[in-house]
Amino acid sequence: MKKLFFTAVVLSVLLSSCVSQKQYSELEDQYGVTKKDLVDAKADLQKCQVELQRRSIDSEHLTELNKILTDDKARSLQQVENLTVLTQSSSENIKEVISQLSEKDKYINGIRDAMTRKDSINLALAFQLKKELAAGIQDEDIQIDIEKTVVYISIADKMLFKTGSAVVSDRAKEVLGKVATVVKSKPNMDVQVEGYTDNVPIKTSCMKDNWDLSTARASSVVRVLQNDFDVKPDRMIAAGRSEYVPLESNDTAAGRATNRRTRIVILPQLEEFFKILEEKPE
Repeated sequence: MKKLFFTAVVLSVLLSSCVSQKQYSELEDQYGVTKKDLVDAKADLQKCQVELQRRSIDSEHLTELNKILTDDKARSLQQVENLTVLTQSSSENIKEVISQLSEKDKYINGIRDAMTRKDSINLALAFQLKKELAAGIQDEDIQIDIEKTVVYISIADKMLFKTGSAVVSDRAKEVLGKVATVVKSKPNMDVQVEGYTDNVPIKTSCMKDNWDLSTARASSVVRVLQNDFDVKPDRMIAAGRSEYVPLESNDTAAGRATNRRTRIVILPQLEEFFKILEEKPE
Protein backbone atom coordinates (compact mmCIF):
# COMPACT_ATOMS: atom_id res chain seq x y z
CA MET A 1 0.00 0.00 0.00
CA LYS A 2 2.84 2.42 0.86
CA LYS A 3 4.49 1.57 -2.43
CA LEU A 4 1.35 2.37 -4.35
CA PHE A 5 0.88 5.66 -2.52
CA PHE A 6 4.45 6.64 -3.20
CA THR A 7 4.05 5.87 -6.88
CA ALA A 8 0.92 7.97 -7.11
CA VAL A 9 2.68 10.91 -5.47
CA VAL A 10 5.59 10.58 -7.83
CA LEU A 11 3.29 10.50 -10.83
CA SER A 12 1.46 13.53 -9.59
CA VAL A 13 4.69 15.44 -9.15
CA LEU A 14 5.94 14.41 -12.52
CA LEU A 15 2.71 15.24 -14.23
CA SER A 16 2.72 18.61 -12.64
CA SER A 17 6.15 19.16 -13.94
CA CYS A 18 7.69 18.72 -17.21
CA VAL A 19 9.00 15.16 -17.68
CA SER A 20 10.39 13.43 -20.66
CA GLN A 21 8.46 10.78 -22.53
CA LYS A 22 10.96 8.18 -21.48
CA GLN A 23 10.53 8.94 -17.83
CA TYR A 24 6.79 8.86 -18.18
CA SER A 25 6.88 5.45 -19.79
CA GLU A 26 9.08 4.12 -17.05
CA LEU A 27 6.75 5.51 -14.41
CA GLU A 28 3.74 4.04 -16.17
CA ASP A 29 5.39 0.60 -16.33
CA GLN A 30 6.24 0.84 -12.68
CA TYR A 31 2.61 1.72 -11.94
CA GLY A 32 1.43 -1.37 -13.85
CA VAL A 33 3.74 -3.59 -11.89
CA THR A 34 2.61 -2.01 -8.64
CA LYS A 35 -1.05 -2.50 -9.60
CA LYS A 36 -0.43 -6.16 -10.39
CA ASP A 37 1.31 -6.58 -7.05
CA LEU A 38 -1.75 -5.09 -5.38
CA VAL A 39 -4.07 -7.54 -7.15
CA ASP A 40 -1.81 -10.45 -6.21
CA ALA A 41 -1.70 -9.22 -2.61
CA LYS A 42 -5.51 -9.09 -2.48
CA ALA A 43 -5.71 -12.62 -3.94
CA ASP A 44 -3.21 -13.88 -1.36
CA LEU A 45 -5.20 -12.12 1.36
CA GLN A 46 -8.40 -13.81 0.22
CA LYS A 47 -6.67 -17.22 0.12
CA CYS A 48 -5.38 -16.65 3.64
CA GLN A 49 -8.87 -15.74 4.83
CA VAL A 50 -10.35 -18.87 3.20
CA GLU A 51 -7.60 -21.05 4.67
CA LEU A 52 -8.11 -19.48 8.10
CA GLN A 53 -11.86 -20.13 7.89
CA ARG A 54 -11.24 -23.75 6.79
CA ARG A 55 -8.85 -24.31 9.65
CA SER A 56 -11.36 -22.79 12.05
CA ILE A 57 -14.03 -25.22 10.81
CA ASP A 58 -11.60 -28.16 11.02
CA SER A 59 -10.76 -27.14 14.56
CA GLU A 60 -14.46 -27.15 15.49
CA HIS A 61 -14.88 -30.56 13.87
CA LEU A 62 -11.86 -31.90 15.70
CA THR A 63 -13.14 -30.51 18.98
CA GLU A 64 -16.56 -32.13 18.39
CA LEU A 65 -14.94 -35.40 17.30
CA ASN A 66 -12.73 -35.37 20.37
CA LYS A 67 -15.81 -34.91 22.57
CA ILE A 68 -17.61 -37.79 20.82
CA LEU A 69 -14.59 -40.07 21.23
CA THR A 70 -14.20 -39.07 24.88
CA ASP A 71 -17.88 -39.80 25.59
CA ASP A 72 -17.65 -43.11 23.72
CA LYS A 73 -14.59 -44.09 25.72
CA ALA A 74 -16.41 -43.28 28.97
CA ARG A 75 -19.39 -45.43 27.90
CA SER A 76 -17.08 -48.27 26.91
CA LEU A 77 -15.31 -48.11 30.26
CA GLN A 78 -18.69 -48.18 32.05
CA GLN A 79 -19.81 -51.19 29.99
CA VAL A 80 -16.56 -52.98 30.79
CA GLU A 81 -17.04 -52.21 34.46
CA ASN A 82 -20.65 -53.45 34.34
CA LEU A 83 -19.54 -56.56 32.46
CA THR A 84 -16.85 -57.20 35.06
CA VAL A 85 -19.40 -56.91 37.87
CA LEU A 86 -21.83 -59.14 35.97
CA THR A 87 -19.11 -61.69 35.26
CA GLN A 88 -18.11 -61.79 38.92
CA SER A 89 -21.75 -62.16 39.95
CA SER A 90 -22.33 -64.89 37.36
CA SER A 91 -19.18 -66.66 38.47
CA GLU A 92 -20.37 -66.61 42.07
CA ASN A 93 -23.82 -67.85 41.00
CA ILE A 94 -22.24 -70.64 38.96
CA LYS A 95 -20.09 -71.64 41.93
CA GLU A 96 -23.19 -71.65 44.14
CA VAL A 97 -25.14 -73.79 41.64
CA ILE A 98 -22.21 -76.21 41.32
CA SER A 99 -22.02 -76.41 45.10
CA GLN A 100 -25.75 -77.11 45.34
CA LEU A 101 -25.53 -79.74 42.60
CA SER A 102 -22.64 -81.35 44.43
CA GLU A 103 -24.71 -81.48 47.63
CA LYS A 104 -27.66 -82.92 45.71
CA ASP A 105 -25.39 -85.50 44.08
CA LYS A 106 -24.18 -86.54 47.53
CA TYR A 107 -27.78 -86.73 48.72
CA ILE A 108 -28.89 -88.75 45.68
CA ASN A 109 -25.90 -91.06 46.01
CA GLY A 110 -26.78 -91.50 49.68
CA ILE A 111 -30.34 -92.48 48.73
CA ARG A 112 -29.02 -94.85 46.08
CA ASP A 113 -26.69 -96.44 48.60
CA ALA A 114 -29.59 -96.79 51.03
CA MET A 115 -31.75 -98.35 48.31
CA THR A 116 -28.91 -100.70 47.40
CA ARG A 117 -28.56 -101.72 51.04
CA LYS A 118 -32.32 -102.21 51.26
CA ASP A 119 -32.32 -104.30 48.08
CA SER A 120 -29.58 -106.44 49.56
CA ILE A 121 -31.59 -106.82 52.76
CA ASN A 122 -34.67 -107.79 50.73
CA LEU A 123 -32.71 -110.44 48.84
CA ALA A 124 -31.42 -111.85 52.11
CA LEU A 125 -34.94 -111.73 53.58
CA ALA A 126 -36.44 -113.56 50.60
CA PHE A 127 -33.73 -116.19 50.84
CA GLN A 128 -34.39 -116.61 54.57
CA LEU A 129 -38.15 -116.99 54.01
CA LYS A 130 -37.64 -119.58 51.31
CA LYS A 131 -35.26 -121.46 53.55
CA GLU A 132 -37.72 -121.44 56.49
CA LEU A 133 -40.71 -122.47 54.37
CA ALA A 134 -38.73 -125.16 52.57
CA ALA A 135 -38.17 -126.95 55.89
CA GLY A 136 -41.07 -129.40 55.93
CA ILE A 137 -43.33 -127.39 53.63
CA GLN A 138 -43.19 -127.96 49.90
CA ASP A 139 -46.27 -126.40 48.34
CA GLU A 140 -46.85 -124.74 44.98
CA ASP A 141 -49.52 -122.59 46.62
CA ILE A 142 -46.84 -120.51 48.40
CA GLN A 143 -44.89 -117.96 46.39
CA ILE A 144 -42.07 -115.74 47.68
CA ASP A 145 -40.79 -112.87 45.55
CA ILE A 146 -39.48 -109.29 45.53
CA GLU A 147 -41.69 -106.68 43.90
CA LYS A 148 -40.88 -102.94 43.79
CA THR A 149 -38.30 -103.21 46.59
CA VAL A 150 -40.57 -105.13 48.99
CA VAL A 151 -40.65 -108.84 49.83
CA TYR A 152 -44.01 -110.59 49.69
CA ILE A 153 -45.38 -114.04 50.37
CA SER A 154 -48.46 -114.97 48.39
CA ILE A 155 -50.51 -117.86 49.83
CA ALA A 156 -53.34 -119.44 47.87
CA ASP A 157 -56.84 -119.24 49.34
CA LYS A 158 -57.31 -123.02 49.44
CA MET A 159 -54.40 -123.41 51.87
CA LEU A 160 -55.59 -120.70 54.27
CA PHE A 161 -59.39 -120.83 54.30
CA LYS A 162 -62.42 -122.89 53.43
CA THR A 163 -64.73 -121.49 50.75
CA GLY A 164 -66.48 -118.34 51.93
CA SER A 165 -64.77 -118.55 55.33
CA ALA A 166 -62.30 -116.28 57.13
CA VAL A 167 -61.15 -118.91 59.65
CA VAL A 168 -57.44 -119.79 59.23
CA SER A 169 -56.80 -123.53 58.83
CA ASP A 170 -54.34 -125.46 61.01
CA ARG A 171 -52.22 -126.18 57.94
CA ALA A 172 -52.01 -122.42 57.26
CA LYS A 173 -50.95 -121.70 60.86
CA GLU A 174 -47.89 -123.85 60.33
CA VAL A 175 -46.90 -121.66 57.37
CA LEU A 176 -47.68 -118.46 59.26
CA GLY A 177 -45.51 -119.61 62.18
CA LYS A 178 -42.49 -119.85 59.88
CA VAL A 179 -43.28 -116.43 58.41
CA ALA A 180 -43.52 -115.01 61.95
CA THR A 181 -40.05 -116.35 62.76
CA VAL A 182 -38.54 -114.36 59.91
CA VAL A 183 -40.67 -111.26 60.56
CA LYS A 184 -39.64 -111.09 64.21
CA SER A 185 -35.97 -111.21 63.16
CA LYS A 186 -36.52 -107.94 61.23
CA PRO A 187 -37.89 -105.50 63.85
CA ASN A 188 -37.39 -102.48 61.57
CA MET A 189 -39.87 -103.75 59.01
CA ASP A 190 -43.67 -103.62 58.92
CA VAL A 191 -46.04 -106.37 57.80
CA GLN A 192 -49.03 -105.68 55.59
CA VAL A 193 -51.53 -108.51 55.09
CA GLU A 194 -53.72 -108.12 51.98
CA GLY A 195 -56.80 -110.22 51.22
CA TYR A 196 -57.94 -110.80 47.60
CA THR A 197 -61.02 -112.57 46.19
CA ASP A 198 -62.43 -113.56 42.82
CA ASN A 199 -65.49 -111.81 41.36
CA VAL A 200 -68.05 -114.38 42.48
CA PRO A 201 -70.57 -112.49 44.66
CA ILE A 202 -70.95 -113.53 48.28
CA LYS A 203 -73.63 -112.57 50.77
CA THR A 204 -74.07 -114.33 54.10
CA SER A 205 -75.18 -113.38 57.57
CA CYS A 206 -71.54 -112.43 58.34
CA MET A 207 -70.31 -111.23 54.93
CA LYS A 208 -72.10 -108.55 52.93
CA ASP A 209 -69.80 -108.79 49.87
CA ASN A 210 -66.23 -109.52 48.74
CA TRP A 211 -64.97 -106.39 50.50
CA ASP A 212 -66.06 -107.89 53.81
CA LEU A 213 -64.60 -111.28 52.92
CA SER A 214 -61.17 -109.97 51.83
CA THR A 215 -60.87 -107.66 54.85
CA ALA A 216 -61.98 -110.38 57.29
CA ARG A 217 -59.41 -112.82 55.89
CA ALA A 218 -56.58 -110.27 56.19
CA SER A 219 -57.63 -109.51 59.78
CA SER A 220 -57.71 -113.23 60.63
CA VAL A 221 -54.11 -113.70 59.41
CA VAL A 222 -53.00 -110.64 61.44
CA ARG A 223 -54.66 -112.04 64.58
CA VAL A 224 -52.89 -115.39 64.15
CA LEU A 225 -49.50 -113.67 63.76
CA GLN A 226 -50.22 -111.57 66.85
CA ASN A 227 -51.94 -114.06 69.15
CA ASP A 228 -50.23 -117.30 68.20
CA PHE A 229 -46.74 -116.12 67.29
CA ASP A 230 -46.24 -112.84 69.21
CA VAL A 231 -45.70 -110.50 66.26
CA LYS A 232 -46.19 -106.97 67.61
CA PRO A 233 -49.54 -105.57 66.46
CA ASP A 234 -48.17 -102.05 65.88
CA ARG A 235 -46.05 -103.48 63.07
CA MET A 236 -49.00 -104.96 61.16
CA ILE A 237 -51.63 -103.68 58.73
CA ALA A 238 -54.75 -105.57 57.58
CA ALA A 239 -56.10 -104.59 54.16
CA GLY A 240 -58.91 -105.97 51.98
CA ARG A 241 -58.60 -105.58 48.18
CA SER A 242 -61.80 -107.44 47.26
CA GLU A 243 -62.01 -108.63 43.62
CA TYR A 244 -60.48 -105.55 41.99
CA VAL A 245 -56.82 -106.55 41.65
CA PRO A 246 -56.96 -109.89 39.79
CA LEU A 247 -53.89 -111.75 38.58
CA GLU A 248 -55.80 -113.78 36.02
CA SER A 249 -59.12 -113.57 34.21
CA ASN A 250 -62.13 -114.51 36.35
CA ASP A 251 -63.73 -116.22 33.35
CA THR A 252 -62.21 -119.61 34.22
CA ALA A 253 -62.14 -121.70 37.39
CA ALA A 254 -58.33 -121.77 37.31
CA GLY A 255 -58.18 -117.97 36.97
CA ARG A 256 -60.59 -117.46 39.87
CA ALA A 257 -58.55 -119.86 42.04
CA THR A 258 -55.39 -117.83 41.31
CA ASN A 259 -57.14 -114.58 42.22
CA ARG A 260 -58.30 -115.90 45.60
CA ARG A 261 -55.17 -115.33 47.66
CA THR A 262 -53.66 -113.63 50.70
CA ARG A 263 -50.47 -111.66 50.34
CA ILE A 264 -48.10 -110.85 53.23
CA VAL A 265 -45.91 -107.88 52.34
CA ILE A 266 -42.78 -107.14 54.37
CA LEU A 267 -41.70 -103.54 53.90
CA PRO A 268 -39.53 -100.90 55.62
CA GLN A 269 -41.24 -98.81 58.27
CA LEU A 270 -42.23 -95.38 56.96
CA GLU A 271 -40.39 -93.71 59.81
CA GLU A 272 -37.14 -95.39 58.74
CA PHE A 273 -37.73 -94.37 55.13
CA PHE A 274 -38.33 -90.75 56.09
CA LYS A 275 -35.16 -90.77 58.18
CA ILE A 276 -33.21 -91.76 55.07
CA LEU A 277 -34.78 -88.90 53.11
CA GLU A 278 -34.02 -86.39 55.87
CA GLU A 279 -30.39 -87.44 56.25
CA LYS A 280 -27.98 -84.70 55.19
CA PRO A 281 -25.24 -85.71 52.76
CA GLU A 282 -21.82 -86.09 54.33
